[in-house]
Amino acid sequence: MVRFASWFFIAAFGMAGIAVEAAAQQPQQQQRRVASLAAGASTSAPIGWVQFCNENPVDCAQRSPAARSVTLTSAAFAQLARINVQVNREIQQVTDLELFGVEEYWTYPVDGKGDCEDLVLEKKRRLIALGVPREAMLITVVRDLNGDGHAILTVVTDRGDYVLDNFTNEVKLWHETGYRFIKRQSQTDPNQWVSLNGGAAGPQLVANPRR
Repeated sequence: MVRFASWFFIAAFGMAGIAVEAAAQQPQQQQRRVASLAAGASTSAPIGWVQFCNENPVDCAQRSPAARSVTLTSAAFAQLARINVQVNREIQQVTDLELFGVEEYWTYPVDGKGDCEDLVLEKKRRLIALGVPREAMLITVVRDLNGDGHAILTVVTDRGDYVLDNFTNEVKLWHETGYRFIKRQSQTDPNQWVSLNGGAAGPQLVANPRR
């Protein structure tokens, strides 16, 4: 009887250990799910992207048979952070109205000047030149902390979706920004845009840079 009780206790303790381990894994699994944005239905591309593609067709012609992501090693993360800082520091942030006399005009930075979407385009161009998969870097439209339209670069990695932003030199997971995510490019076709988190079609004009 004592031997049976001991065996029962050991078995029960083992089952409890398994239950505790499973419970501990649940937050990690939930974190992995939260760390990646879920693409919704197809939606319209920003008018600035359409204009950019009309003027830079080669940069908009690349389509891919499958999505790709970045394996987020420490070196890969450092590379993302370095490019984010470089572009933020090198490009003087001014509005399209000041540069071109229009409310919205997407282009690579001209004479070292540009607004949020111009910095996004430059960061993407530099990272592609360094070998980062084009399919993993997606121009994304959000509502910022002031509720204004804003463009950022979302990088899809095996550890979640990270954000490169002209408002900060810190590279963050998307849900750490406090932004409302509206839409972004599809991973297989840069001209196909998808809604995010149930957002509507989103703003057609992107915000002026923060001063």
